Amino acid sequence: MALAQPESGGLSPASGRCPQPQRTVPLRGALATTACMETLQVGYLHAVAAAAGCSLSQPFPDNGIDWHVSHSSARHTVDDEVTIKVQLKCTYQIPPHPPGPAFSFTLDNDHLVKLARTPVSVHKILVVMLVPRTQDEWLRAGHDRLDLRHCCYWTNLAGHPVTGRRRTTVRIPTTRIFDDSALCEIMARVGAGGRP
Repeated sequence: MALAQPESGGLSPASGRCPQPQRTVPLRGALATTACMETLQVGYLHAVAAAAGCSLSQPFPDNGIDWHVSHSSARHTVDDEVTIKVQLKCTYQIPPHPPGPAFSFTLDNDHLVKLARTPVSVHKILVVMLVPRTQDEWLRAGHDRLDLRHCCYWTNLAGHPVTGRRRTTVRIPTTRIFDDSALCEIMARVGAGGRP
C-alpha cells in the first residue's frame, strides 16, 4: 500500500489548500542581454520569413544592413524574385502595446542616412522589436505554440530627414506589425514596382 506523501513546498491537494506552483528560474548563460536581444529578433525575422515563403541572406561583411529578404512569385511584374533590405533593432525601453498611432525610436544619424537614402534600387525597411525587460518573459512555450514576446513593427524611412546632431528620433507606426502577412504585402508592392 502506498502512502500519500506531502508535496514539497506545502500542503497536499487533499487538504484543500494547495500552494501555487512555483516557477523555477533557469540558469541562464552569461551572454550580454543586448547580444541575446539581437539573437531573439533574428529568430523572429526567421519565423516571419518562413511563414511568408521568403528566403534570407546575410550580407558579409555587414555594411549597416542586417538581412536581405527575397520573395519569388510569377505574379511579380518587375522580376520573378524581389528583394528588400532589413535593418533590425530591439529595445526594452518602450513598453508593449505602445499607445497612439506611433512610438518614438532614436537612430544614429549615420544609420538613418543609410536607411533614408532615395532613390534606391533595393528598398530598405527598419524593423523594431519591443521586448520585456527580463529574459524570462521573452518566450512562452506550449504543446501547440511558441510565443515570442512582445512584437516587431516596421517602417520605410526613405526620404526621412536628419534632425539631430548625432541622433534623430523617428516615428514607428503601431499599425505596421511585422508578421508574415505584412511581409507578403510589402513584397507584393515591391514586386509591382512600388515601395514597401
